[in-house]
Amino acid sequence: MISQILMIISLISIWSSLAMALIILMSAVHFWFKHSNFDVDLSPLDEYPVVTVVVPAHNEDVVIAQTVQAILDMKYPKDKVEILLFADNCEDKTYQEMQKIKNLPQYADRDVTLINRSGTGGKAGVLNDALKMAKGDYICVYDADAMPEKNALYFLVQKVMEDPKRHVAAFGRNKTRNANQNFLTRCINQEIVVTQRVLHVGMWHLGKIGRIPGTNFIINTEFVKSIGGWRNGALTEDTDISFKIMQSGKLIALAHNSEAFQQEPETLKSYYLQRKRWAKGNYEVVIANFKHLFGRGNWRVKWEVFYYTCTFFWFNAAIVLSDILFFANLIALVIGFFKPGVQVPFAFDSNNIYMAQLLLFNWFLMILLYLLQVSISQATQYGQATVKQIWIALLAYFTYTQLFIIVSISSVFSVLMDKILRREGTKWVKTKRFAG
Repeated sequence: MISQILMIISLISIWSSLAMALIILMSAVHFWFKHSNFDVDLSPLDEYPVVTVVVPAHNEDVVIAQTVQAILDMKYPKDKVEILLFADNCEDKTYQEMQKIKNLPQYADRDVTLINRSGTGGKAGVLNDALKMAKGDYICVYDADAMPEKNALYFLVQKVMEDPKRHVAAFGRNKTRNANQNFLTRCINQEIVVTQRVLHVGMWHLGKIGRIPGTNFIINTEFVKSIGGWRNGALTEDTDISFKIMQSGKLIALAHNSEAFQQEPETLKSYYLQRKRWAKGNYEVVIANFKHLFGRGNWRVKWEVFYYTCTFFWFNAAIVLSDILFFANLIALVIGFFKPGVQVPFAFDSNNIYMAQLLLFNWFLMILLYLLQVSISQATQYGQATVKQIWIALLAYFTYTQLFIIVSISSVFSVLMDKILRREGTKWVKTKRFAG
């Protein structure tokens, strides 16, 4: 009886996950059909608000020069851009690299301020310091490794100006600048493309649900002040402030043409530490906002709490459970060839279909949907849709994507231990950068 209950829970959970993913995928496909015209609107805006661009950098001397130069080269009125560069508790030459770019003759007339910071609070602390200094109507954030495309800021402003009262923030897309470095970065690139071109687009098109990313976004300065700024020490300050915006009833609008190129981890250790920090931060935000799932409040907040809860808790647990059931049955079947009479532990009854066969069918469905997501997302981005990408996706499904389960389990355990031992769980681990 218990085994049958476990099987039913596993099946329903996986089918629910597949249905949710399919709905979002169809929404994304509809969006891209509506925006398949390659003509980009770069007509002058009725108004160009002043924008304060903030770059938080902690030991980023390897990449900061390219990023600062790309920001200075963006096509937006120079007199409408203020740039604040923060060398946050740096032990390398980040500040000196910033100074070199600022001193270049072509940028002599630009409003650039360098801050050699020694405060606390991590990235959120830097953003709160910038909030006190900012002269702009909007604050734009770029991480030290994120090189914006020339029109990135224009598209972000264009989107918020469509409905400035509701669109208090706008976010663009991020692309991998070191995608071809090795197999890991190729897998991360596919993940980023699917997230940006399917998940974010599908959610925005379906219910006007947007999420502040870590980089390449703008947010109304006065609005940020009204909600108390960023939460100092937050591991994922972007997710945290996204919930605050949704609770206010305002929107985080998608500017799908705004792009920035960011560097991704090139080693498993860097990847694991980065994703564990993200997962822990998201867990903390979800737990803090779980009360909104059942109480009164904005329906977008309820949806996001439900989505994150399903993704990080329910569906992960269901996948682990289904893997256990499948391999238990598979081992029993193999042993049965040598020792007749061995019973398959998870089957509805002796005359019904073996659970192993049903779970195998589920596996095929998940693989098919995964390949479909990758194929469609790659098809919407120039130069990505190749046969090689399909083979990478297939291999990544059995290797790279399984790392998410490991990261999630590790993060859940870490969060639980933080609560039990009452220890500080917001330790921030620097993502290693690479030249090039």
